Amino acid sequence: MSWARAIKDLEARRQKAQAGGGASRIERQHKQGKMTARERINVLLDPGSFVEIDTLVESRIDDFDLDKRHCTGDGVVVGYGTIEGRRVFVSSEDFTVIGGTLGEAHAQKILHVQDLALENRCPIICINDSGGARIEEGIHSLSGYGGMFLRHTKASGVIPQIAVILGPCSGGACYAPAICDYIFMVRNTSKMFITGPNVVKTVLFEEVTVEELGGADIHATKSGVSHFTYDDEKDCLNGVRRLLSYLPSSFADQPPQVTASAAIPDLSYKLQDIVPDSARASYDVKDVISCLADPDSFMEVQKDFARNAVVGFARLNGQSVGIVANQCANLAGSLDVNASDKIARFVRCCDCFGIPLVTLVDVPAFLPGTAQEHSGIIRHGAKILFAYSEATVPKISLIMRKAYGGAYIAMNSQAMGADYVFAWPIAEIAVMGADGAVNIAFKRKIEAADEPELMRQYCKQQYEDRFLNPYVAASRGYITEVIKPEETRSSLIKALANLKGKCAMPVPKKHGNIPL
Repeated sequence: MSWARAIKDLEARRQKAQAGGGASRIERQHKQGKMTARERINVLLDPGSFVEIDTLVESRIDDFDLDKRHCTGDGVVVGYGTIEGRRVFVSSEDFTVIGGTLGEAHAQKILHVQDLALENRCPIICINDSGGARIEEGIHSLSGYGGMFLRHTKASGVIPQIAVILGPCSGGACYAPAICDYIFMVRNTSKMFITGPNVVKTVLFEEVTVEELGGADIHATKSGVSHFTYDDEKDCLNGVRRLLSYLPSSFADQPPQVTASAAIPDLSYKLQDIVPDSARASYDVKDVISCLADPDSFMEVQKDFARNAVVGFARLNGQSVGIVANQCANLAGSLDVNASDKIARFVRCCDCFGIPLVTLVDVPAFLPGTAQEHSGIIRHGAKILFAYSEATVPKISLIMRKAYGGAYIAMNSQAMGADYVFAWPIAEIAVMGADGAVNIAFKRKIEAADEPELMRQYCKQQYEDRFLNPYVAASRGYITEVIKPEETRSSLIKALANLKGKCAMPVPKKHGNIPL
């Protein structure tokens, strides 16, 4: 074959791959408000940086007339490029080709890029838009999912793994994103469920829509499966870019450092106005975070799930940190089953990638009641204890107000290995609040008094004066320093700087047995 003919043949094959499922299917994709696989990659990556690999791969399965539906590329685009100059690997499923279904060749392309990402210690972003397993290919498609699950698990804690759901993701396909570190979804576009509405209706006689079963808002608010939710694909993909700005390329690298501006204002002076001195009064802990973090740097994770806890990434003087906070505006900031899972997972992710933890404490208790006990609050709450105890990154806590009982211990207390624990002068650190303590410790004394209510108030005042302050804990070394609110940001920045060289190695073992 002559050079001219060979080059012409190559160009034709490349054009066929670029065409995906054809103009009509691409038009249908656009009418649904969805971009194509390559358009999504172009939004996600730095302009002109994408290098496609395995472009000419095709299915070799011919059963059930599949030979008539073969398409160059087999329904997924894979390769590598850069985000803010840092190399990443990406796979993007193409719904215009056999509904983006996963067959043998499709899976091999994804497995290849997973291997490359792990071997090169680079983040991987998997964009999902697929009708699931390609039924016509039977066991070949199922084994492909198994290979993906295995590689995601091996890469967990080594490189950041991000799943972006931009279409259907059903059946076993859901578990690949579930093993990833973070899941992004788009309202009215993303769908995730193990069994669809038709199966649910047949088996359980339940009438449910696709959106009600596995839409973006359901997974953002009820299941906690997703971590970030957006209104359109472009914002979603830009959200992925932003998330990676806080994460290192691998566990062996340092998180990205942003040059801090000398003009960053210290808004800690506002904290006294934000946080009431009455333990019964509410406030929004996100206002506290806004005063402490660099301007506009807080990126909340799972903001609509378990709202009694707030977690997310931020920067302090340009340094990437993970923030965990009790949100007293919801359930008084108490810890329940969902908040426990949310906090523990986030703490472990930060520890995987060397991101220091800043914990803001205002917690009255683990949420009481039969619903919580029967849902396993003991088991779920233990996840927080395990995650904080296991973490070897710099760990700093600020006790703002209430810090009672086991919940205080769980929220990165000094006894759990915190490097620094700061407290404001209004902090209340005790086994429990005054009302509960008086009813237990002074019950007989109150009952025997001539005026029980006066005695109750007297005992309560005695308890508050004796225990509901930070100075007993400070005198025993459980608190590093009692600070004024206006000193908070500077104290956190100095503590982080001092912990830059922290090197705490975990106990040699295969792995711990977290109470899942």
